[in-house]
Amino acid sequence: MEAVAREGDTCIGISTSGNSENVIQAIKLANEIECNTISITGNEGGKMKKHRQQNIIVNSDITPRIQETHIFIGHLLCDIIETNLDKIS
Repeated sequence: MEAVAREGDTCIGISTSGNSENVIQAIKLANEIECNTISITGNEGGKMKKHRQQNIIVNSDITPRIQETHIFIGHLLCDIIETNLDKIS
């Protein structure tokens, strides 16, 4: 995070439980750098939901369903970004 993130970047942390300590630490550091932070979690969002600016919570406690939905969300975000690239620059 320290090596590549810059102020204004967007950092997305993904954790099935929302309690992955390494992802939480990365989100905290991204906040210090003044990045935009988004967490994508399952269950109730875990500890990570209080450290991000935006949160996407998959309302399930079934790990495979959470992970499948995370993959879908990732593809959806990529599609939205790719569709709007000419509007961003």
